[in-house]
Amino acid sequence: MKVLVVGANGQIGQKLTEMLHRHDEHSVLAMVRNQEQIETFSKMGIETVIADLEGSVAHLKQAMKGCDAIVFTAGSGGSTGADKTLLIDLDGAVKTMEAAETAGVDRFIMVSALQANNRENWNEAIKPYYVAKHYADRVLMQSNLTYTIIRPGGLLNGKGTGKISVGNQLERGYIPREDVAQTIVEALSNEHTKKRSFDLIAGDDQISVALNKL
Repeated sequence: MKVLVVGANGQIGQKLTEMLHRHDEHSVLAMVRNQEQIETFSKMGIETVIADLEGSVAHLKQAMKGCDAIVFTAGSGGSTGADKTLLIDLDGAVKTMEAAETAGVDRFIMVSALQANNRENWNEAIKPYYVAKHYADRVLMQSNLTYTIIRPGGLLNGKGTGKISVGNQLERGYIPREDVAQTIVEALSNEHTKKRSFDLIAGDDQISVALNKL
């Protein structure tokens, strides 16, 4: 399937885009914000499209034309304020869902945050981020899209191990970004992940084995 990666220039997004570009069964369209970011992907032969999550639903719908699935990995980043968190992580995500529904793109994978579904376990230091993720996830679950919501723990830059743990009440833990990206790739066509949401941290099960237990 052809997969639109929203937030392709982010740390998870870059790894995911490169994995999908190399994949035998998938192709990728990298959604970026500006021309400078396009050049990074063009050097690797990766197709790109410029779109702005603060733009219109119609604008986003046009960007995903011809795609079969969407992965939302975008985020406002830790250096911005609560206003950008609201505009990108919440409204940008919801507008992407609305665009997907009107464009007929059914498969939608959301990268959320560990225990975003459980207010009692939110990290107070980044509470606005958790609020945005919580409500974006809820809108996605109430949509007509075939969703998967992946809630990774603390993100690491080291090499992935290919082994994870998934569940709905996992203790706080960490996971390499590479393993998050690989989990997304596996989830795209795994029937067990459809209409499901789960926490994700490093663990003892191979990715495919863990997902098949959902």
